[in-house]
Amino acid sequence: MFVNVEPQVLESAPLEELLAIATTAPAGLRVVVEITERALATRPADLLRAVERVREVGWGIALDDVGAESMSLAFMPLLRPDVVKLDLRLVQQRPGPAVAEIMNAVNGYAERTGALILAEGIEDEAHLAMARALGASLGQGWHFGRPGATAVPDREVGRLELPGTSGAAGNAETSPFSCLPDGTQLRIAPKALLIELSKHLERQAMRLGETCVVAATFQEARHFTPATGLRYRDLVARTGFVCALGADLPVEPLPGVRGAHLASADPVRGEWDVVVLSPHFSAALLARDLGDGGPDMQRRYEYALTYDRRTVERAGVSLVARVAAEPLPLETVPDVAVPTAAPATAAAAGRTPDEVLLHRALAATTSGVTIADMTAPDQPLVYVNAAFEQLAGLTAGEVLGRNCRFLQGSDTDPGTVDRMRQAIREGAEFRATLLNHRGPDREPWWNEIHLAPVLDAAGDVVQYIGVQTDVTGRVTAERELLRERDRTRQHLAQIEELAYTDPLTALPNRRRFEERMESALWQARLDGSAVALLFLDLDGFKAVNDALGHAAGDELLQVVADRLRGRLRRGDLLARLGGDEFLVGLLGLDPATAAREAGEVAGQLRAAVTEPVVLCSQSVQVQASVGISVHPDDGADFGPLLHRADARMYASKHPATA
Repeated sequence: MFVNVEPQVLESAPLEELLAIATTAPAGLRVVVEITERALATRPADLLRAVERVREVGWGIALDDVGAESMSLAFMPLLRPDVVKLDLRLVQQRPGPAVAEIMNAVNGYAERTGALILAEGIEDEAHLAMARALGASLGQGWHFGRPGATAVPDREVGRLELPGTSGAAGNAETSPFSCLPDGTQLRIAPKALLIELSKHLERQAMRLGETCVVAATFQEARHFTPATGLRYRDLVARTGFVCALGADLPVEPLPGVRGAHLASADPVRGEWDVVVLSPHFSAALLARDLGDGGPDMQRRYEYALTYDRRTVERAGVSLVARVAAEPLPLETVPDVAVPTAAPATAAAAGRTPDEVLLHRALAATTSGVTIADMTAPDQPLVYVNAAFEQLAGLTAGEVLGRNCRFLQGSDTDPGTVDRMRQAIREGAEFRATLLNHRGPDREPWWNEIHLAPVLDAAGDVVQYIGVQTDVTGRVTAERELLRERDRTRQHLAQIEELAYTDPLTALPNRRRFEERMESALWQARLDGSAVALLFLDLDGFKAVNDALGHAAGDELLQVVADRLRGRLRRGDLLARLGGDEFLVGLLGLDPATAAREAGEVAGQLRAAVTEPVVLCSQSVQVQASVGISVHPDDGADFGPLLHRADARMYASKHPATA
């Protein structure tokens, strides 16, 4: 039985009551609690605690509507659901790049954890075929049977075999540093180095985009400096969820950054942690202050830089579980039908003073309130308050007796309408924001609507109460904010591209090449592969420049860049170092044959460069000298490898000097 429950409900329920429910359930019944995407970023601490409580009683966890929002993919590694429920759009709409991105993330997660994939909205054979193609082994929808109190009688009932996926063990009682496995090699570094390592992880996060979670600690609020604020403003614009924790940090240090104050007894107060987590990438810098005095930048920490996904997930849960939850307003819904007109006195109506007070409250509220009769054909409205008349732009006499669908128009989202009708058919509550139209002129406005069923003594739905609020201003502001966010992202991407690209050849410059090589070297240390660095210098380029001019020299460099690019594999690295010097990175090599493979590639590149080029109606020819260094034999970091390759290139160019 899949149950959709808000996290704060589970958080407030006594654990002994949940255990009692679990132990008295019919034999063989598995309960799977669905978490909706709207609860993810709003109340992350409540959400993680609720998931922990659900697992304590032996129930399963499902992540609902995955793909509807990028946040569901961002939080999937932290929640570790047993069942991933695909949003119905994935099976009902034409596949596109967005579907491919979602399915790469979901199938990668399922492959790592054994989680089951469930497709929603299967209404025909085509939807079923698409669901299977997307990797789903479970499905729901009208193709299997209409909603009802019991299973469809002519279908075989199968067993739901959950994988038993365990939640990430981190919580608000543990610290990220304590999540490191026993035996982890720790290093000692000054604060200055940790700053640079943190910046590198932040740059990685910005490339990952909206499915990335970034969580960091700052020990004290004063360490969240204006320079840090500028970097975190960029993180908010380009990633899915960002939180910062430290002593005296406010709940929102910057717009979009979720904050949390760390108490003096919290072990995280003594740590420097940066966690970057997305469906396809995980990294964490976990450090502990050694308590040095002296200059701030020379303070020492013991630290580990880990890419172990399990460790990163535990550290991420430990930090996100400390993020303060945003309070949600409590809403009450009247449980009695209210007549369409208020009599002058309580006696005239035959009602108590409390009922009269309730009627006056409904009439005075600024939210639109409606009551629909679910026992009558077409489910007509039998009550509307004054606020709803203003929202609808019509009088009570013009709307009573009509179904409230008159508010909808051709541009109202049909998917939202379908979900609302489905909820009504199931007798469930429903919340959404949808486009409605007001008055005879059909002026558009955005309606935040909450529908709640009213049951009779037999448990049947007899009425639906609707509470509606005009949120047009908020929706307009949010959409403008999203457009501004997109414009900012495009602008930042253009600036970043200019900062990291050689303008003449359009190749990466040394700065970008060094960054990518460092990432490749970290990966090589993890998987035991080898990386080769080739330093290539043109012989005879100066003579061409002097004879034909700088324009011809620039054209020659562009031709050489194109030829080098065409001789390398897709995953290899190529950059212009400056002048007539180029750098090549060969990744993922076998350590036993890396030197030989690098030599073969160097020969191919020399041959490509040597081919004649026609410049200014003249055929010219240049040569190339190449120096090679190989990780790990010639060095573990980019600097030593570059120095060794440069020296060997110089030796090949000037053998007598060498």
